[in-house]
Parts: sequence; C-alpha cells; structure tokens
Amino acid sequence: MLATVLLLAGVGFFIFLSASLGLAGNDFSGFLKVGLKQFIVLIVGLIIMIIVSNIPYSTWRQYSLPLFITSIFVTLLVFIPQLGISAGGAKRWIAVGGLSFQTSELLKIGAVIYYSAWLSKMKKKVGTIQYGLLPLVTIISITGIVLLLQPDTDTFLVIVMALLAMFIVGGGKWKHLFIIGLVGIVLLSALVAYKPYLRSRVLTFIDPTQDMLGSSYQINQSLIAIGSGGITGRGFGQSLQKFTFLPEPNGDSIFSVAAEEFGFIGSSIILSLFLLLAMVGLKIANNTPESFGRLTVIGLVILIVSQSFINISAMVGLIPLSGIPLVFISQGGSSLLFSLLSMGIVLNIAKSKK
Repeated sequence: MLATVLLLAGVGFFIFLSASLGLAGNDFSGFLKVGLKQFIVLIVGLIIMIIVSNIPYSTWRQYSLPLFITSIFVTLLVFIPQLGISAGGAKRWIAVGGLSFQTSELLKIGAVIYYSAWLSKMKKKVGTIQYGLLPLVTIISITGIVLLLQPDTDTFLVIVMALLAMFIVGGGKWKHLFIIGLVGIVLLSALVAYKPYLRSRVLTFIDPTQDMLGSSYQINQSLIAIGSGGITGRGFGQSLQKFTFLPEPNGDSIFSVAAEEFGFIGSSIILSLFLLLAMVGLKIANNTPESFGRLTVIGLVILIVSQSFINISAMVGLIPLSGIPLVFISQGGSSLLFSLLSMGIVLNIAKSKK
C-alpha cells in the first residue's frame, strides 16, 4: 500500500507539473510558484501520512462521533460570509489565515469513520431496519443536506458510494440497498430537474454536440485532447489543448492532459495504479479480523478510487461532467492532504492486523 501511494503521488506530481505549463504561459515564475506550492503540499501530506500511520486506529473509533460532528460543523462554515469562499457559483471553501480549505474533504473522512464505528458496534443488528437501514439513511441525509446546499453533488455521491459499500460489507441486506437505490434514483431525478447546472450536465452528456462553445465545450475539448494522444502520446509537456483550450488543465481536466501527452499507454498506467490501490486495499480489509478496521479500510479506499474513476469517466464521456479532482494528481491541497491522511489510517490498520 505504501509503495502504491508513493508511486501514485510521484506520478501525479510529474503529470501536474506538465499540466501546469498551460497556465504559466510566458510567466515562468508563475509556473515555479504553482509547482512549488504543490510540492510543499505533497511533502506535508506525506509527513502527515507517516505520523497518522503510527497512531493506533482504535483512536479514530474512540473519537468517531466528535469527529463526525466537527466535520459537519466545519463544512457549515462555508455559509459564513467572512469565512466562505464562492467560486463558480458554489461555496465549498473557507479561508483561514490566507489559506483556502475545502471542508467536504474532512466530512468524507468523518462520515466514513463514524459509520464504521456504528456498523462495528451493531454487528448482527445491521440487517434490521432500525439499526441498519435507518442509520444509513440518516447519515446520507445529513451529509446530503450539508453538501447539496453548497452545492457539491459530486462529493455527496462519492460519500454515498463509500457508505453503501460499507453497509453491504458490514452485514446490511441487499433488499435494503435496493430500496435506497430506488429512492436515490427518484431523488436524483428530481434534483436534476430542479438544479439547472445538473440538468445542463445531463443534457450535455446525452448530446455533446449541443452548445459547443458553452456547456459542451469542456467535454469536446477533453475528447480532442484524449484522441490526440494516440497510443504513446505527444510527450511530456507537449500537450496543445492545455494552452487556452482545455478548462482547468491542472484541475478537473488533468487526465485529458495526461492522455494527450502520454497516450493510451500512459492512461492505462494511471488506471492500473488506481486499480492496484483498490486491490491492495481490499486485501488489507480482507486480512483485518476486527470489523472497525476492515470497514474503515473499505470506506476510505472506496472514497479515493470512486472519486478518481468518476473524474476519469467524466473526461472520456462515460458519465456527465463532474467537478471533483483526480486524487493525487489534480491541483487541490485539501484533496491531496486528506487523501494522504486517510492512507495513513489504512497503513496503520495494515500494520495492526493479526
């Protein structure tokens, strides 16, 4: 797991530097500033991962409820005018001491750890409505209300995917999952109908040729970049789409830049690394006899892998566009820091298994 995370982080930083050239243009000092900032965040994140990997994971269980409550409270701070930062019509960040922080990253970990503690405590009762279905619906509802108000639909879906996976592994019944799925489809459909930005994403997904200079612009530029890469790619730093054409080349669209520069082979390597992370994580979970540790690994690994595949799938046109970063690769200090923190927890569980 450690080798996989370090490899992903290293490859991610390498790709990030190349993608950032598109933003630098003739301002080389700006490129150095962006690169140095990402490097510092990476080093700090790795230090945090090492520290957390030496904290007994039982500590997280002991403070699971305070952590979840704190994560909700911190996420709500985005609605305070003096703290919250608005960007792209959403309030997802708070500013503290000149630094910005995406609060939902803490909420993701808080929800997973608290639900792991709940499932491990209930054990055989998880198959009941009172101790299984209703608590799951409650946690999903709380996180949903907090995130959809921002709005941050993509992060909410990632959390739901992790919680559902934990629910099944923890002993939940498939029929309860089926009920949640049906209700979820109805609510999601209503949300798409009610929220213009979601409706626009779905319509663009159905017909990417509509509004080529508006809502369909990003997906078409992304597909041009990916297709231009061919088998082996143009080479490091040689992407053309990242220069003015592709929106957020070192953010949401970074996979498209990587595909253009490193081709099908490079893209496959990136996918393989995330699949390896998933496989190693599932192996650690399978070898962990204690339920809290096993469920925590499942939840944290699903958070990272599902978010990554949502980002990649959106860039290749398999699902509607999303606004979440590619973990370990895209620009975003909060995402990188908390992803490495969560991997530190997984590493401690791996070391502690009997």
